[in-house]
Amino acid sequence: QQFLANGITFFVFSLDGPITGVDSREFVSDIRDERSSLTDDLVIGSEGSLQVAGFAAYSLDTLDAIAENLPMALAFIFISTIILIFIQVRSVIIPIKAIVMNILSISASFGMLVFVFQWGYGAELLNFTPQPIEATNPVIMFCIVFGLSMDYEVLMLSRIHEEWERTGDNTLAVANGLQRTGRLITGAAAIMVVVFSAFGLSSVIILKQIGLGLALAILIDATVVRALVVPATMRLMGKWNWWSPKWLGGSKDTEKVQESEE
Repeated sequence: QQFLANGITFFVFSLDGPITGVDSREFVSDIRDERSSLTDDLVIGSEGSLQVAGFAAYSLDTLDAIAENLPMALAFIFISTIILIFIQVRSVIIPIKAIVMNILSISASFGMLVFVFQWGYGAELLNFTPQPIEATNPVIMFCIVFGLSMDYEVLMLSRIHEEWERTGDNTLAVANGLQRTGRLITGAAAIMVVVFSAFGLSSVIILKQIGLGLALAILIDATVVRALVVPATMRLMGKWNWWSPKWLGGSKDTEKVQESEE
């Protein structure tokens, strides 16, 4: 449709499918790339311009803004995490391992989010219509889940590092650290799962996606990653967990890191 109002010419396009879907965003990109074809028959002044609006354009602009700033944000988060955990445990390996473990939890929650809300498994149970994931939801979830997961990681690492400094036995340190922090982490995670699940009961799809996504992420992190994957990884890595160059002030017994564990 085309109509004129207050000296402004409007072109209205009706799109098939979700307004935030891939096809809709590609259509907006095509219009912006072919602006001249829409203005050939129009008289445009020196200050005139062609603007594209609507939810499809908003979705495209949001994704472009996220893609442009995401690398800088991730670099800031990862570098800050590495520095802070290194200051705590004086290890080069453990901060990297902590980031990898957090990414596992977040990736699993993103997969479940697509499985439930985009593919529609559980749509009848949760009373919603399957649709693309809101572009800002993964960003919000990443920040919250990464922060909470790192909190649990620091709690566990603090205790494990204390045991390592006391005994010099990596296996014993991991076992004691898990034993003494397991109940605390499980209790804290259970509270967060209940709170986030309440958001999942909302009739607003954005809140439902964020709430259930966060609840699943914390559940996976506390039961699988923090209770199984982290201890198993640290046990397999042995004294390599605590390796650090001498000029960075490595932890106790790091000079023996190449020796086999007893």
